Amino acid sequence: MRHNKSGRRLGRNSSHRSAMMRNMVTSLLDHERITTTDCRAKELRKVADKMITLGKRGDLHARRQVLQVVRDSKIVAKLFDRLAPRYQDRPGGYTRIIKLSNRVGDNASQSIIELVEEGFTPRPRKQAAGESVAALVAEPAAEPAAAEVAEEATDEQA
Repeated sequence: MRHNKSGRRLGRNSSHRSAMMRNMVTSLLDHERITTTDCRAKELRKVADKMITLGKRGDLHARRQVLQVVRDSKIVAKLFDRLAPRYQDRPGGYTRIIKLSNRVGDNASQSIIELVEEGFTPRPRKQAAGESVAALVAEPAAEPAAAEVAEEATDEQA
């Protein structure tokens, strides 16, 4: 029984698996999109999100931690200089997995894993337990007043 043993084994021993993940995360950060199997993409997402989170920290220790996984210094520089500032406001979820059809040779399910491009827009805040409904409703009430001012301005111009 595999109780409390997380992660997929992917039919490889531990050293082969870690080397494969290092190569895949390096390729993903370099090309920003790679095609692989579903299981590998789901495991790669964990490693890639950790690398981008370290890139967002931006200090020397984080750079050295990334260099333990991504052995190419040019890719690490790209991560810290160009990729991490892109995700500065995003709290997580830097990758997207898109399912493809099965591979012709062995019928393995294929996926594209890519870094997300669009900006992050936070969801509206939910009401807390001790918070009143009037405090949350007060903000949208200001919008119609602004619309009335805009209508008056257009009437005056006409």
